[in-house]
Amino acid sequence: MWLHPDDGVAVEPRDFPTNRGGLCQKGWAAAELLDPGVRLATPLMRDRRDAPLRPVTWDAALDRIAAEVRRIRDAHGPDAVAVFGGGGLTNEKAYLLGKFARVALGTANIDYNGRFCMSSAAAAAGRAFGIDRGLPFPLTDVGTAGTVMLVGANPAETMPPLAGHLPRPGDGRALVVADPRSTPTARAATVHLQPAPGTDLALAYGLLHLVIARGLADHAYIAARTTGFEEARRVAAGYWPARVERITGVPASALETAVELLAAGRSRGGTLVLTGRGAEQHSKGTDTVHAFINLALALGLPGRPGCGFGSLTGQGNGQGGREHGQKADQLPGYRRIDDPDARRHVARVWGVDEADLPGPGLPARELLNALGTPGGPRALLVFGSNPVVSAPDAGRVQRRLAALDFLAVTDLVRSETAEHADVVLPAAQWAEEDGTMTNLEGRVLLRRRAVDPPPGVRTDLEVISALARRLGHRDGFPADPAEVFAELRRASAGGVADYSGVRPDRLAAGEPVYWPCPAGGPPEGTPRLFADRFCTPDGRARFVAAEHRPAAEETDETFPCHLTTGRILAQYQSGAQTRRSPTLREAAPEPYVEMHPLLAERLGCADGDPVRVVSRRGTARAPARLTERIRLDTVFMPFHWAGEQRANLVTNSAPDPVSGMPEFKVCAVRLERDRP
Repeated sequence: MWLHPDDGVAVEPRDFPTNRGGLCQKGWAAAELLDPGVRLATPLMRDRRDAPLRPVTWDAALDRIAAEVRRIRDAHGPDAVAVFGGGGLTNEKAYLLGKFARVALGTANIDYNGRFCMSSAAAAAGRAFGIDRGLPFPLTDVGTAGTVMLVGANPAETMPPLAGHLPRPGDGRALVVADPRSTPTARAATVHLQPAPGTDLALAYGLLHLVIARGLADHAYIAARTTGFEEARRVAAGYWPARVERITGVPASALETAVELLAAGRSRGGTLVLTGRGAEQHSKGTDTVHAFINLALALGLPGRPGCGFGSLTGQGNGQGGREHGQKADQLPGYRRIDDPDARRHVARVWGVDEADLPGPGLPARELLNALGTPGGPRALLVFGSNPVVSAPDAGRVQRRLAALDFLAVTDLVRSETAEHADVVLPAAQWAEEDGTMTNLEGRVLLRRRAVDPPPGVRTDLEVISALARRLGHRDGFPADPAEVFAELRRASAGGVADYSGVRPDRLAAGEPVYWPCPAGGPPEGTPRLFADRFCTPDGRARFVAAEHRPAAEETDETFPCHLTTGRILAQYQSGAQTRRSPTLREAAPEPYVEMHPLLAERLGCADGDPVRVVSRRGTARAPARLTERIRLDTVFMPFHWAGEQRANLVTNSAPDPVSGMPEFKVCAVRLERDRP
């Protein structure tokens, strides 16, 4: 987008390859959040836990944070102080926050809310391809592919500019959508596969079974470019169409049609298989993504023009935010923190002894559950996240925050998490600071400062720098984004996500730059991955086989329905910002419980009646919304609201054993009429 700051800030859509002159409703309304009346404008502090937050000076707030950190660290050790970041932070902020945790605090305990978003896709892509980039090809390939398959994604509501690239009825291309709900995206599909929540893994193997049985697998590609196919074929042999229909509820005929379209697309501009959170936010999310990667490999897609596998990144900097060190197991450049070579390289850039760098910490779910427990963190510093609303089993998270000795939150608004804090710091917004972000296709973008922050508001980099100085680190934590980015380039050099050759002048000119972009390589970096080899040691992609298994929590007589959650068009993430936008609040003022009319009839409720959604963890309340576009055994809630309307009071935090992803997308619930 272009910003015009002459009289307020006006938003104009930019003719860019990804959005092609279009914006979603949230983009058009984004400048409303710059209004001083809806945001934090001064630091807040409470003198004791039961006292109200009151305005204080920056020095008082920062001094209090530094004093509490020193006190808790001296009494309980460095890991007693934890950091929780966000996928909306710029690359510079994510980088400096990771450095701050490991160097200024000396803690292993840093993670971020992207663990709840992209971790399963990242783990699967890293294992299969040796690299995790949401789309290993330019997004414009989606607009030319003959067949696109979307699994657990609804871009018509969640990413409207991207949806403009998808096949449309009558354009000669095909769209296959797998989703338990008949979403706006699914209703535009050539074929809609409507599996029961939690059965995508079986669905993927059913499709792979048909690809092999119908002779549609590309065996020359498999032999030349992959390993592990025989084990995947053995597993797929057990998922014949009739069995998959029994597991998923998807008719065998629909599976057959989908496979025919996937195979035919290869000669009609290409075939793309894309996953979203619906497939990934499960206790078996990594295996599910692997299964769809297996499908793409069997069809011979990754690395071929117009073809491939990818995952749709959700947050504002969902790609860049996971590359530069705010994950529990990671150093900048997508390096592993337990890799001796990575530790030596980053320690040299940071000017510290590699032995002083901590090891891997707790991933987000475990970190939040450990807060305030014996041996767990006693203090938490939060930057740009709202886990009281966005984390699974949110009631437990709220209780864990209350058990802390100290909580500090830096954010744009007074979020639900900030309401529990001892100190709250106001942060500058997206239009008020320079920085880089990396989009889902790995393209690095410069975001320019258009206006100054309000008086008394500082950037996250300024906050991190000021805290580091108070903790005895006068050097090494600059507040200037350009200086931080220069150091990020050095720290990432030679890593998987190599930014060392990203030239700031090229970004300023708007020229395309895709990582990996090593120094001395092509100035545009690597728009397309895997043309010649994959990023694994032997250059081959990996089939990884796994049997289907049930969700961590199955339905029963007490909890007979599946609950699934997701986003809607006019709200975003925890809603901390979008619920404060007058335009978006008018468009979507409250949540709802979407259910089939026959289910509502059994419950004895009508459209709009208040209902309770009850799980083993808690209860959420919202009005009923009746539609025949959802399965009879499934209900849906958007997760953007707070208080008793929080969908995440109900969701299950059971984790994926590889990625740490909680099982947001399916849990067992019962419905009750919510009588006064």
